[in-house]
Amino acid sequence: MKTTIKNISYLKSLECTACGKYFDPFSIQTFSTCCNKPLNATYDVTDGLEKEVLLKRPSTLWRYREMLPLLDTDNCVSLGEGMTPMVSLNNLGAQYGFENLLMKDESLNPTGSFKARGLSMAVSKAKELGIKSCIIPTAGNAGGAMSAYCAKAGMQATVIMPKNTPKLFKEECELYGANLILLDGLIDECGNLASELAARGDLFNMATLKEPYRLEGKKTMGYEIAEQYQWDLPDVIIYPTGGGTGLLGIWKAFLEMKSLKWLSNDSKLPKMIVVQSDLCSPVCDAFENSNNHRGFKMSIANGLSVPKAFGLDMIIQVLKSSQGRTIRISDLEILDGVREIGKNEGIVISPEGAAVWEALKKLKKQKFINPTDKILLINTGSGFKYMENY
Repeated sequence: MKTTIKNISYLKSLECTACGKYFDPFSIQTFSTCCNKPLNATYDVTDGLEKEVLLKRPSTLWRYREMLPLLDTDNCVSLGEGMTPMVSLNNLGAQYGFENLLMKDESLNPTGSFKARGLSMAVSKAKELGIKSCIIPTAGNAGGAMSAYCAKAGMQATVIMPKNTPKLFKEECELYGANLILLDGLIDECGNLASELAARGDLFNMATLKEPYRLEGKKTMGYEIAEQYQWDLPDVIIYPTGGGTGLLGIWKAFLEMKSLKWLSNDSKLPKMIVVQSDLCSPVCDAFENSNNHRGFKMSIANGLSVPKAFGLDMIIQVLKSSQGRTIRISDLEILDGVREIGKNEGIVISPEGAAVWEALKKLKKQKFINPTDKILLINTGSGFKYMENY
């Protein structure tokens, strides 16, 4: 007999990230209509929650269920996502003089990337709210993830992606039964079409931060990082940033854990480093007040080819709050990183993950990072999906 735990979420409200206006968390929501900004899910932690409860729970992202928005576990759409491993890059660490170098390897999620986290959560919540059909603009991995979770949920998926996305990403979506639409241009043009189609009323738009729950799935990376570091956070987290949901989610998790008292009030939070392609670097431009925009192009790191981040102001705030910074990496540097990590660590890394490694080397040369720092790199996906690019 199947047993479930219902109504376990501490979900309290959805709030506009600009003005704080309340939005009903128990009905279908997209983004704030007052300020045209993302919505932020808040939780009531007044009754407290001891982190020791995690010890007996399954090793998936759903172990943090009280701080996730799903109200009834019967609506959970899961393929076993979360609790990805921390990999010690000891060979490269010794070679470059890093004493505490780890990589969180998100390639071991279902569908091969961190996108499984956000789309598991968003599709689960869509199911709970009675949504039947979803649409998403994607640079690759998000489309495959939504297609897979919609298939599991018995929902229809429509995916819009650039024509020059590697073939494997296209075939993956079709394998899961999604309706695939290919466009010339970058993901921003795919996003425009997704908004147009969703406005007709039949499709729910799952675009980055255009609904509130992908962020909630992504934030579980932050909970896992704290747990895997035995609640003593790294000094620096280096993150490949396109739309920025993962970076925002990790930071949100850290703040929530402070409210839960899972982290002490005087715990120093990590410096958050944004890594972008030099072909497409809107976050770098904004953070640095740069006026060198020459028109964005597609990188071999498809996930970094995002010309407009809907949550740009939120990303900038995280960088400022964490005393972080931005850094650009070229495609040639990415290819060097792919080869170096493969040769020295036996990992076929995503181009986004290789960009993070190359960024670390630059940050060391610039003396922004010390060799003794506890450094965490995030590899967001499997390099096997990018063989066509390589």
